Amino acid sequence: MTLIRTVSLFAVLTLAIVAVAQNPSREIPPSGGPPAQTTSQPAATVSSVVDRQVSQYEKLMVDAAEAMPEDKFNFTPEGLNIQGSEFKGVRTFALLIKHTATANFRFWTAITGDKFPENIKGPNGPDELKTKAEIVQFLKDSFAAGHRAAKSLTANNALDMVSVMGRDQARLALATGAVIHCGDEYGQMVEYLRMSGIVPPASAHH
Repeated sequence: MTLIRTVSLFAVLTLAIVAVAQNPSREIPPSGGPPAQTTSQPAATVSSVVDRQVSQYEKLMVDAAEAMPEDKFNFTPEGLNIQGSEFKGVRTFALLIKHTATANFRFWTAITGDKFPENIKGPNGPDELKTKAEIVQFLKDSFAAGHRAAKSLTANNALDMVSVMGRDQARLALATGAVIHCGDEYGQMVEYLRMSGIVPPASAHH
């Protein structure tokens, strides 16, 4: 995971630096042709690049969560008894969502200094959240924390170190590390949806 976060750190920095270096308002027109029409766009920043990543996984995960019927929120592949498989003890669909939101809060509140929710007692979120509506809202709230974290990043503070669970990590690495974790959990959500006979919304028109 440390290697992945390091790679993501350099990848995001590279994207941000390249985007900032571009100046769309100064284009050289083709030889002999009229001046090219340009549109003014805000320059990319570390903050905007990370915020876009947060938004992308927010849509994927919230749409996937809302696609699963409430009566299947406790689904796991264990009950399918697939020959040669190993699903014993895996998280339910609901717990995948709550676990993701918990990790989101853990990483992103460390960046902003916001208070970590007191009702989160373990890695799978608050026990009292039972309904689909409650669990989806918990996920949405965690992504709101992600947007606050992204917007707090600047070129000057992105590499500042903060402590999470006894380890010091760069603010940017924490921000993108949470997104990477979302990707892992989203992949599992997709499998659970398909095993339940549901096409994930992101794949519905492909």
